[in-house]
Amino acid sequence: MTRIDKNPTGAGSAVTVRGLVKHYGETKALDGVDLDVREGTVMGVLGPNGAGKTTLVRILSTLLAPDSGQATVVGYDVVRQPRQLRRVIGLTGQYASVDEKLPGWENLYLIGRLLDLSRRDARARAEELLERFALTDAGKRPAATYSGGMRRRLDLAASMIGHPAVLYLDEPTTGLDPRTRNEVWAEVKTMVGDGVTVLLTTQYMEEAEQLADELTVVDRGKVIARGGIDELKAKVGGRTLRVRPADPLQLRPLASHLDSLGITGLASTTVDADRGALLVPILSDEQLTAVVSAVTARGVTLSSVTTELPSLDEVFLSLTGHRASAPQDAVPTDDRQEVAV
Repeated sequence: MTRIDKNPTGAGSAVTVRGLVKHYGETKALDGVDLDVREGTVMGVLGPNGAGKTTLVRILSTLLAPDSGQATVVGYDVVRQPRQLRRVIGLTGQYASVDEKLPGWENLYLIGRLLDLSRRDARARAEELLERFALTDAGKRPAATYSGGMRRRLDLAASMIGHPAVLYLDEPTTGLDPRTRNEVWAEVKTMVGDGVTVLLTTQYMEEAEQLADELTVVDRGKVIARGGIDELKAKVGGRTLRVRPADPLQLRPLASHLDSLGITGLASTTVDADRGALLVPILSDEQLTAVVSAVTARGVTLSSVTTELPSLDEVFLSLTGHRASAPQDAVPTDDRQEVAV
């Protein structure tokens, strides 16, 4: 098998999606989605259950055909060139898809052979990936004996057999404990360091913070926001000014004084007594300057002043009207729809 890991068009975008539409009966899972994923980066796709994230991944991996719109991955059209495309992509879904009756080594070897690797190359690639994903000692055991984290690592290894240029990770850490999740994150970062482009769907805000270079937020099949993490936080509006007076006894009087001035409008100042700080909501640099000026005019000595953007979870809530739910709590709605089709 010839390794194909470069975009034949030479363009900087590994994935390009324009006007993608997909219906399930009366439900429009995707409603004119546009998306661009730069080569060698991680694009995080966020959205509540049923937003269309998994439908998007299935179309981009040639498992579903769109009703309309266009999508290309490393220069190949997902509808017109599926066979060529499958040779340059990898996919890891929400649940490990390895054959649990086969040992880990045989799972990887079999996939290598299906990808037209020679017997020698398939053996070498299987052994290489078992070592990389710390599964060498378990390589001869049936995958059914593996822990959940080991099966997930084996699934990731299987997706890397063909040296994919683009890797789709559809909520890859569903149901994993924090330690195993961190191990998966480390492997994803290593893949990106090797030049792989990753499209990641997730509802873990920490996962998006850890891995994504850019974010696309979808809801009800539409893209409702896109940009870098800090950019999206800024779009939501507002920052928190954390003011820490040198004398903790100044906290409550200072909070009352700031609220009486009405600098931040209707938003009130919060006293964080445990950390000896005031949390002042602000919407602009002018308000920041006004708060600091009011504090210094009162003769209060400050030990520190910092600003904080909203958390990504707050951004998600603001954009979608929903809090991000843990992926293991329920199978995403768009997964159920696709199974029924």
